[in-house]
Amino acid sequence: MRGPDGLEAAAALSPFSAKVFARKARAFGIGLSEASWMAAQPATYGIDAGRRVDNQGKPNESLKLEHLVPPEAWRTAAVLVPVIAREPEATVLFTLRTAHLAAHSGQISFPGGKIEEGDATPVETALREAEEEVGIPPLAVTPLSLLDLHNTGTGFRIVPVLALVDPGFEPVPHPGEVAEIFEVPLSFLMEKENHRSHLHEWKGGTVQFYAMEFENRFIWGATAAIVRNLYERLYAREAV
Repeated sequence: MRGPDGLEAAAALSPFSAKVFARKARAFGIGLSEASWMAAQPATYGIDAGRRVDNQGKPNESLKLEHLVPPEAWRTAAVLVPVIAREPEATVLFTLRTAHLAAHSGQISFPGGKIEEGDATPVETALREAEEEVGIPPLAVTPLSLLDLHNTGTGFRIVPVLALVDPGFEPVPHPGEVAEIFEVPLSFLMEKENHRSHLHEWKGGTVQFYAMEFENRFIWGATAAIVRNLYERLYAREAV
C-alpha cells in the first residue's frame, strides 16, 4: 500500500515511530511515580555517566563517583528527554548550551535543571525547564516514564524523564542558556554502531564514556550516557 493508509501502517510497524516508542517507554522504562523516590536516593543508587577506569582500563567499584564527590556536594536535577512525534519516524530534541554558562557551557544537552523546592516532582522540574529553555508548552508534552538516575563528575544527580512531544510546537530558545536547538533521528541514536567508546583524562585518572557523532554534532558526557541508557532499556533487546 502506497497511499496515506499504507504510510500510516508502515509507521506503526517501525520501532522508531512515535506510537511504538511510547509503548516501549511505558513497558520498559521506570514508572513516573518513582521520580521523587529516585531523587531522594544517595549517590550509590545512580549510574556514573562516565566510568572511571584503572591503569589496565578496567572499571573498579572504588573508582565510582560516589567516592570522589563529597555527599554534601551532590545536587539533584531533572532533564526532559523530548522525543518529537514526527512521522514516519520520531526524532530526539537536543540543545546546544551557550558558551558563557558556568556549568557544561558549549555542550549538547537535554533541557533540564536543578530541582527547586517548589517543584512537586522531578517530572514537574523537567517540564518547567523545557518550557523555559526551549519553549515547549507542558500541554504539548506527554511524560511516559523515567530512565535510570545518572551521576556526573560535576556533582549532579540527574533524573531523566522520557516524554513524547507534539511536533506542532514552535521552539523558542532561551537566549541566556540555549545557543541552538536541533533534532536527531531516533533511529540513528538507537543504532548501537553509532555509540562510540572514548577515553578521557580527568582529575588524574581515566574516564570511559560514550559519544554519538551526527553530522557536525558531538554528543557526549551525561547526555550521551542517557541516550545509551535509553537504548539499553528500550531497544537493545531487539538486537539480541
